[in-house]
Amino acid sequence: MANSRWTVAAETSPVSLRRRGQVLERAILDAALEQLSTVGWSGLTMEGVAAGAQTGKAAVYRRWPSKEDLVADALQAALPQLVEADDHGSIREDLFQLCRRVRDAMYSRSGFALRSVLHECDSAAAERFLAVIVRQVIEPSTQLFRDVVRRGMVRGDVRPDAAHDLVIDVIPGLMMYRSKVCGSEWPDGDIAEMIDQVMVPLLRPYKG
Repeated sequence: MANSRWTVAAETSPVSLRRRGQVLERAILDAALEQLSTVGWSGLTMEGVAAGAQTGKAAVYRRWPSKEDLVADALQAALPQLVEADDHGSIREDLFQLCRRVRDAMYSRSGFALRSVLHECDSAAAERFLAVIVRQVIEPSTQLFRDVVRRGMVRGDVRPDAAHDLVIDVIPGLMMYRSKVCGSEWPDGDIAEMIDQVMVPLLRPYKG
């Protein structure tokens, strides 16, 4: 985008702030994430990131020799940490609250940046970023869904064989599909409907 505010900033903003070490690195990573979430992967430039961080282009290249290196570190630093699923007393409420957290992560600034990278970059770069995503998003969230289901099994409101990979994949699969294909932003009502119409019937103990 030739007329983006990042291009203008790169052309007109003087280098002014004298920051070093982790403070400067944090500013550069924040500027990269902001570019990704506004102008996308294709519009991101090292010059624009330097302008956004109010530093020189050399300071960016000294730490990250390429755009791919910078974006990989920016995503790794910004992606949300899903480390625990609280017990809310029932499988329905546990899933509802966990899905809300996943939804909020999907539509956070880092979530928008993540989608920009996956949709726009070439396949070689996408493989590198996918490894970051698998390690920091997919694997932790899948484990949390598994933990919730197993807790429901102990509680008695989930059938004993429900912690199957295909069952665990239902919620992430539905959320990604309806977000990408249907444009859903997963308001609370849609999350509740998914849990009531799909997950609770799928997980409830067998009768008899």
